[in-house]
Amino acid sequence: MTERSTREEAPVTRAASGALKMPRQQSRHEGQGETSPMTTSHTPRTGTLTFVGEYATLAFERRIPHPVQVVWEALTEPEHLARWYMTKAVIDGRTGGSIDFRIGPAQLHVTGRILVWEPPHVFEYEWKVKPWGRMPKGEDAIVRWELRPEGEETVLTLTHRNLTRRSALGAAPATHVVLERLVAQLAGQPFEDFRERVAQVQGQYPAREEAQ
Repeated sequence: MTERSTREEAPVTRAASGALKMPRQQSRHEGQGETSPMTTSHTPRTGTLTFVGEYATLAFERRIPHPVQVVWEALTEPEHLARWYMTKAVIDGRTGGSIDFRIGPAQLHVTGRILVWEPPHVFEYEWKVKPWGRMPKGEDAIVRWELRPEGEETVLTLTHRNLTRRSALGAAPATHVVLERLVAQLAGQPFEDFRERVAQVQGQYPAREEAQ
């Protein structure tokens, strides 16, 4: 996936009221973007999926009742990531640094360079996965966390762009639940069973078969 910087990401009508609207970028694929209406029932907490050709952007927005610094620490400190993100994380926290994640029971190995490190507001990094059984093309995507203070609360925006279509469709409900786990951890609440909860929210997103 070497065309990351040239692909356009055009908005689609997946989101309910309050969902994030994706910006438009220049691309050699101008005019070729696929608008993919998704009409399953959803709430303002549902993520937004944007498809352009075989690639996709997944975006979420959450209002979290905790200060920005507290949320930043949950996003960037390995001891917190181990719980809500179910990830063994090594983070060299600086622009030009690196991330090394092993995520979930399958220990999905994700590496990448940190593109933006602006504590406590922006954490953006490459999301590189080598080809393997479930991801025959691997992944060469970018993740961006943005935190904006509003009083004593934080507005969190997560954007995962340049995913392959199939990966994006699989990641949408899982990311939805991961963000619920983040909020639960900050509130000192127990986690729901991850797989059961993913199955419950799956209907709010397109099925993976739509990637065919």
